[in-house]
Amino acid sequence: MRSRLDWERDGRDWPNREASSFVRAAGMTWHVQRMGPVSAGDAGRPTLLLVHGTAAATHSWRDLMPALAAECDVIACDLPGHGFTEPMAHGRPSLHDMARALADLLAALDARPDLVVGHSAGAALLVRMALDRLIAPAGIVSLNGALMPFDGMAGRFFSPLAKMMALNPFVPRFVSASASDRAGVERLIRNTGSSLDERGVELYRRLVADPGHVQGALAMMAHWDLDALGRDLPKLATPLLLVVGDRDKAVSPEDARRVRRLVRHAEIRTMKGAGHLAHEERPQEAAELILGEARVRGLFTESPG
Repeated sequence: MRSRLDWERDGRDWPNREASSFVRAAGMTWHVQRMGPVSAGDAGRPTLLLVHGTAAATHSWRDLMPALAAECDVIACDLPGHGFTEPMAHGRPSLHDMARALADLLAALDARPDLVVGHSAGAALLVRMALDRLIAPAGIVSLNGALMPFDGMAGRFFSPLAKMMALNPFVPRFVSASASDRAGVERLIRNTGSSLDERGVELYRRLVADPGHVQGALAMMAHWDLDALGRDLPKLATPLLLVVGDRDKAVSPEDARRVRRLVRHAEIRTMKGAGHLAHEERPQEAAELILGEARVRGLFTESPG
């Protein structure tokens, strides 16, 4: 059984492949996608950074990214150990270490995002970067962000279990073998409260079938410290837009209301009838919310188009 995704084999029909490149930063090779005339420096076009969640990859933005690129310069990457990006060469895939690694990637790209968008754990990573002053965006958009610690028994059980699974070399292969059939992937997606088309299901099946990708996701979960992030949230000075799918079964919509009570500059927008993968279910609606936030933050210095 193969242990890592191969770009020429597994990425031959990857979404937005023409926008892909591979960049060395923080001791590893990253898969990066860029859309919009990022090298032309068009006046009035803000730069957006998109960060996916645990167990996802750049495919998560397959329809949203082109919609945003019509008016913005957009950057997305596969996080360490995910998709076509190598695992971390130094440190652990903790919030702090991944924040520094992503900051190194932005430096290598000479990119200073004006607005950052994160899905699920990706939102937590961006908040951590802002708190650590590794980025200074005008705003953060959290798409069903996993920003709060797990409550009760789940909080005491989840991280130790993920750590045990990540350290066992046989577990990623077992997970890949048992969850990579189409029915199993559809069940996993349905359990998040979302429903995807055939293309979306196939892309997730391709990822889940790869033990290296599963290992990257487990390692990330094993080292994720949301307790510290929760304690630091009141210090966040960056405006935070919390976009919530009201059918999200992976991250409770109530978490967004808890975050709003902690962060002074936080607002909530609800995508009714959408689940945890709301931005994949309804990319145009998500794009309108993100572009609207960019306008609120004064990022368009002249009218787009």
